[in-house]
Amino acid sequence: MRLRILVTSTALLCCGTAAATNGYFSHGYGMKAKGRGGTSMALTGDGFGGANNPATMVMSGNRLDLGLDLFDPERSASRSGFGPGLDGSIHSGRTLFAIPEFGYNRMVRNNLAFGVSVFGNGGMNTDYPGGQFNCGQGPANMLCGSGSLGVDLTQLIVAPTASYAITANQSIGIAPQFAVQRFSAKGLQAFAYTPGLSSDPANVTNRGPETSHGYGVRVGYFARLTPSFSVGGAYASKISMSRFSRYGGLFAEGGKFDIPENYSLGLAWTPVERLSVALDYERINYSGVQSVSNRSLVPYQLGANHGPGFGWHDVKVWKLGVEYASSDRWTWRAGLNHGSNPIQSADVTFNIVAPGVVTDHVTLGFTHTMRSGAELTMAYMHAFSKTVRGASILPVFMGGAPGGSERISMYQNSVGISYGWKF
Repeated sequence: MRLRILVTSTALLCCGTAAATNGYFSHGYGMKAKGRGGTSMALTGDGFGGANNPATMVMSGNRLDLGLDLFDPERSASRSGFGPGLDGSIHSGRTLFAIPEFGYNRMVRNNLAFGVSVFGNGGMNTDYPGGQFNCGQGPANMLCGSGSLGVDLTQLIVAPTASYAITANQSIGIAPQFAVQRFSAKGLQAFAYTPGLSSDPANVTNRGPETSHGYGVRVGYFARLTPSFSVGGAYASKISMSRFSRYGGLFAEGGKFDIPENYSLGLAWTPVERLSVALDYERINYSGVQSVSNRSLVPYQLGANHGPGFGWHDVKVWKLGVEYASSDRWTWRAGLNHGSNPIQSADVTFNIVAPGVVTDHVTLGFTHTMRSGAELTMAYMHAFSKTVRGASILPVFMGGAPGGSERISMYQNSVGISYGWKF
């Protein structure tokens, strides 16, 4: 058991994640949820309660789930209005990411289950080529640094779960969240070398990958109110992470990059036999993390308390999913996922390296149950292209006012497969 968790955790950190879909969180956890728009609060049937609703695990039975999602984000940025040198467009390389997932659940009594969910919470990744711009001192990247430009953030959570059935139709659950994240940045020399911009110029960029750790908790509730109607909800506390000391001059509070608190509420309805419709609401409170939510233009240095951040707003997400069992062997899924855009036009410049702007997703999926009882599940997601435009704040660093126009865009595709054993 411990070996499986270690192997999966190592794979997640090695393969990483890219800019995810609801801000930088995934649109769903577990292939079944991913196929139905991310809905999971009021439905049972896999080992990912530690990522979704821990209370559902006692209703899911003995099972083991292993999955792999291939994620393809397409990111681009452009600038105009300044003339030769500063104007141009770029497209991020490294567009395919393999994201493993692992879920396990064991019924120790009819009303008590223990398990674990291991999953990539989300992340950000960009890798833009350098040398296409000139900020007055020779070839540079889009943010006036040298070499390629980008960031790489990976977040992994290991969530042991305990789920208890209060009655035959009601349950509660808890999942401690043990998190590890890895970050690196490159090509941000202009932010380090501009006098007075950073509180720690030596720890802004090109310091290599660094990891940080933290812990929090997720709690959940699930109830079957009638044979055809169920409800559920979950709350996850903010995970206070240790500092990225190598990037203490970039992130606010000396390199703090916490994982924000979030909560979800959902319901599921079975209007006719074999058909289920689910609706979830999720809120991700990025405003509780200074390095993510602080505005780009504030009267403080990079890395300081209250220092500049990405300016992200809280994200509100609506998820709608449909699941239909056409036979005992085949179950089909579809879903829609709409989240608010966390990035505003005034913060476009900083978000060139983190363009988490997509808002609308469509998903499809299915499960084939084999004669042995094992399940093969697949899920597909497309996030439609979204663009945010705003005035560049680069002139501010030279004593001017925002000017010109910058644009960041992204769309995404993913396809995943998982195998589930029942025992």
